[in-house]
Amino acid sequence: MRAEVLLRAAVTNNAGWCDAVCRSHGYPGEFTARTWISPRHDLPFYPNAITLSPAATAADTQARRAPGRAYAVKDSFACLDLASEGLAPLFDADWIAWEPAPAERPPADGPSWKTVEDAGQLARWEAAWAAGTDVSGLFLTDLLSDPGCVFLGCYRGGVLAGGAIAYTAAQVTGISNVFGTGLPDGLLWPSAVRAVAALRPGLPVVGYESGEDLAAAREAGGRVLGPLRIWTRGSAVP
Repeated sequence: MRAEVLLRAAVTNNAGWCDAVCRSHGYPGEFTARTWISPRHDLPFYPNAITLSPAATAADTQARRAPGRAYAVKDSFACLDLASEGLAPLFDADWIAWEPAPAERPPADGPSWKTVEDAGQLARWEAAWAAGTDVSGLFLTDLLSDPGCVFLGCYRGGVLAGGAIAYTAAQVTGISNVFGTGLPDGLLWPSAVRAVAALRPGLPVVGYESGEDLAAAREAGGRVLGPLRIWTRGSAVP
């Protein structure tokens, strides 16, 4: 895909994943040509609005916002100023992609990746991902029956050592929530990308990251597609 097309696919894929999570909690979003909006939820780590086009305006992102509520916007193209709407920038990140996605076999001494298949496994996966914080019950078992969604656990020596989420939509597979503990430096991201790519061979893998995770993703072969910015007002989106 051309970089512009791949960027749009990454944005659409991510909005689909956010909608799947919100929908599982009873807060389905509304898609328009320029935005996705789910104004009533207060789930941590998930925005209330996502721009789907650089033509989206500040007013588009606030169309169904209830006054006084915590609210977060993912400005997918980092081109809006939402300060006048009472929001402040939380962090910047970059969209990344692997195209072609890596198809080589993992090293024999590398970790193994397995699909989360039931509620008990999902609870253990979420606890490992939350790493001692008070986040629980964010990922509901309804997501396990979503044909586009796969939770992957990373095992080393038979012990859950990390994980990732894969979400396929818009002719790409999104990778998110990559985490790992006790893995050698430089191993997690290449291994995670290979595991996600293996689920849908031939499709590009996309996502977004910032800071050290962005550096690790780029070291694993990801290329930057463009910037995004998260704006919040009293919201727990990271």
